[in-house]
Amino acid sequence: MTTLVIVGVAIMLLGIGWAYQTANRLDRLNVRVDLARQSLHAALDRRSVVARAIASDMAAGSDPVATSLARELATVADRAERVDPPDREAAENALSGILARTDSRARPPALIAELADAETRVMIARRFYNDAVRDTRNLAERRLVRWLRLGGHAQLPVYFEIIERAGPGNP
Repeated sequence: MTTLVIVGVAIMLLGIGWAYQTANRLDRLNVRVDLARQSLHAALDRRSVVARAIASDMAAGSDPVATSLARELATVADRAERVDPPDREAAENALSGILARTDSRARPPALIAELADAETRVMIARRFYNDAVRDTRNLAERRLVRWLRLGGHAQLPVYFEIIERAGPGNP
């Protein structure tokens, strides 16, 4: 009988230890998602700033079509930077589409390099964010983790999907 009690207590302690470690891991993963989201939004904001600089450069010319496109680009860049998080994907895709419609050959080399750098940073930040979301969801969706509510009442993070690089065939 004593052996059964010892085995039962040992199993209970192992279960409590597992639950504690899993809850801590889930908390660290949620922090990782938050930090990756901040980094992604910073990269997206930087791309919007570069898009407005491109729009300003385009508006300086005398071509009325380019001036109209520059106004549209500036408006969409402003909207992408100020939109609520649930609508950010659509706003960023619209910005990518308009950037693809602009003539990259007419840009100064500095703006070409700046936009390429900004888009690369967005691509990397999005991948880090989506990796963090995947890891968090994989742990949080385990049956025992859900049953024991080790994640509390936190919402599961959602993936961020945008067009990474818009080109002529990829609006």
